[in-house]
Amino acid sequence: MAKIVSNKKVVAFNVPQTEHEVVRVQIDEVSHFYDQLHQHPEIQIMLIKSGEGTLIAGDYVGRFQAGDMFAIGSGQPHVFRCDQSFYKDNATIGAKSISLYFSEKYFGKELWGSNELAGVREFATASRQGFQLSGSAIKDAADRIEQLSHSSGLEKMIGFFSLLKLLAETKNKKKLALQSSRLLPREEGRMNSIVEFTFRESYRKIYLTEVARLANLSVEAFCRYFKLHTRKTYINFLNEVRVSHACQLLIQKDSSIQQVCYQTGFSNVSNFNRNFKKITAKTPLSFRKQLPFAK
Repeated sequence: MAKIVSNKKVVAFNVPQTEHEVVRVQIDEVSHFYDQLHQHPEIQIMLIKSGEGTLIAGDYVGRFQAGDMFAIGSGQPHVFRCDQSFYKDNATIGAKSISLYFSEKYFGKELWGSNELAGVREFATASRQGFQLSGSAIKDAADRIEQLSHSSGLEKMIGFFSLLKLLAETKNKKKLALQSSRLLPREEGRMNSIVEFTFRESYRKIYLTEVARLANLSVEAFCRYFKLHTRKTYINFLNEVRVSHACQLLIQKDSSIQQVCYQTGFSNVSNFNRNFKKITAKTPLSFRKQLPFAK
C-alpha cells in the first residue's frame, strides 16, 4: 500500500504560469498521478494518455482510463487517484496526461470581458461542475490537445480557441458533479483525511464511529457534515469507491465475481450486485461480458 498521511489538506495547487500566457500546457509522465485531493482557480482540461483509477471531482466518484478527457472546474476539489498497481516498486506501468490550464486572470480583464469571448465565459461557468467528454468529440479534442502540446505563439492561441469552441458547442459531454463545490480552508484537512482513509480501508467493514473519530466529530455530526459537503451519505461514497475498485478487478480474468465482491469490502454477493448496478447501471456479470477478453 502507498503511504497515507492522514492530516494533509486539500492542496491549494499552484499552476506554474509564464508571464502573459493565456493557456498553460502541462505534460505529466509519472509513476502515478498526484494523489492528494486538491483544487486550483484555473479550469483544467485533462487528456489521459495512460493510467487508470478513480476520479473524485466534487461529489462525483467514477473511473478514468487512457483515452478519457475531463474538464475540472475552477476551485473544484478533485483527485485522479491511480489504482494500487501503479504504486508498486516494481510496477512496469506509468501514468501520462496532457493538461491545459486557463482562467480569467490569464486573459486579463479587457480580453476576458470582450464580446468575442462571451462563449468562453459561458463555457467557464458551465464547467464549474466538471464534465467528461464522450463520443466522437473525444478524438477531435484529443488531436487538438496533442497539437497544442507542440505549438507556440499565435498557432497555440488559434488551436486553443478552436478547442474551446469545440468543447463549448459539443453535446457529447456529461456533467460530473451534481453541484459546483469548493472547500473552505478549515475543512480541507478533514475532508482529505476522510478520502484517504476510505481508499486505504475500503476493502474491509468500516464503522461510522471510526470515520467520525477521524473527523473529530460525533457520528450524527459527521453524517450531517459529510452530506453537506458532498451531497451524499458516507455509505454511498464508500460504495462508489468500492465499485470503482471492483471495476478494475473485474477487468482481470483471474478473479471470480464472488472473489471481487469480498476483495472490495462488500459483505455478500447480493449486496455487491445491488450496489454495482445502482452505480454503473450494469450487473458485475454484464460489465465483465462487455470487456474485450469476453468476446
